[in-house]
Amino acid sequence: MRVAALVIALMTMTSVVSAQVTKQSFGKTPDGKNVDIYTLKDGAIEAHIITYGGIIQALKVPDKNGKSADIVLGFDTLDEYVKGNKGYFGALIGRYGNRIAGGKFTLDGKTYSIPVNDGPDPNHPVNALHGGPKGFDKVVWDAKEIPHGVELTYVSPDGDQGFPGKLTAVVRYTLVGKDLKIDYSATTDKDTVLNLTNHSYFNLAGAGSGDILKNDVKINASHYTPVDANLIPTGEIASVAGTPFDFRKPTAVGARINDDNDQLKKGHGYDHNWVLDSTGKLAEAAEVYEPSSGRVLQVITDQPGVQFYTGNFLDGSITGKGGKVYGHRSGLCLETQHFPDSPNHPKFPSTELKPGQKYHWVTVFRFSAR
Repeated sequence: MRVAALVIALMTMTSVVSAQVTKQSFGKTPDGKNVDIYTLKDGAIEAHIITYGGIIQALKVPDKNGKSADIVLGFDTLDEYVKGNKGYFGALIGRYGNRIAGGKFTLDGKTYSIPVNDGPDPNHPVNALHGGPKGFDKVVWDAKEIPHGVELTYVSPDGDQGFPGKLTAVVRYTLVGKDLKIDYSATTDKDTVLNLTNHSYFNLAGAGSGDILKNDVKINASHYTPVDANLIPTGEIASVAGTPFDFRKPTAVGARINDDNDQLKKGHGYDHNWVLDSTGKLAEAAEVYEPSSGRVLQVITDQPGVQFYTGNFLDGSITGKGGKVYGHRSGLCLETQHFPDSPNHPKFPSTELKPGQKYHWVTVFRFSAR
């Protein structure tokens, strides 16, 4: 009887673990590729990941009263992501997250050109943003279920969007307890540059519920990288002390966002890279607290930087999930990363990846309420 009971208990445990991850069809791309949606569930937290763009399509988290809400911006259908995801909602970003000035960099004495797709004048782009016009956010990743999550793989051929080397990228999303972990790894067969991140827009009151200006944000960084008029780092690593960029103590997003500050004017708000104090250790980079719901988001990473972006270019022209309109500053991003334009700034942490090396970084989104 004891043996039979043990077998039943083990079978029950196995079914519980496997039930945490489910897969369904999410449609087909215009060129006929199948796209799936994986649902990761642990307790009251639930994450939906689609294989198109490796996108976090939904993230359901309870508030201080136990009421769950979806806290990431995005769309209900694949067609909307394919045709309208100009904001990179929830997407995996690569090969190079953030901006490369002029779409050019030199590696091993050779200059490489990435198609430009970003700049103050949309009709005359001057930067390569998020890997170029067809970055990793616009491809279908191969996927397989793993314990507590999903493993996504994409093989980017040599010359993809102008980047050198055949690159194999593997990203694992896992949900355990209150932690949604993103584990990034990659290898290459030729010297290249790489900067992977996730571009989720968070609204801890619930996606589409208004702006994020009352959210308290803390960023564990004593310095940031100022930008020029094209939002490219000047190369300076500047102190945040005495500036609107000092978030070392929790501060409402809206407290200083409209200050008469040259950097805020260039970014139309916050759209800058903070230089984290943790120096490569897995540690808290940032924390967000939303007072009405009590939800708390901790961002934990071993990356050297985080791009804090306050949805400055959201203008009410996008209708997202559930027919909700995404207005100005209705979501915030905390993109863990190496610094923007690093290939053109030798003093910044290197983003070079060589054959035989393994690219590996981790980010954790941890949720709670108070």
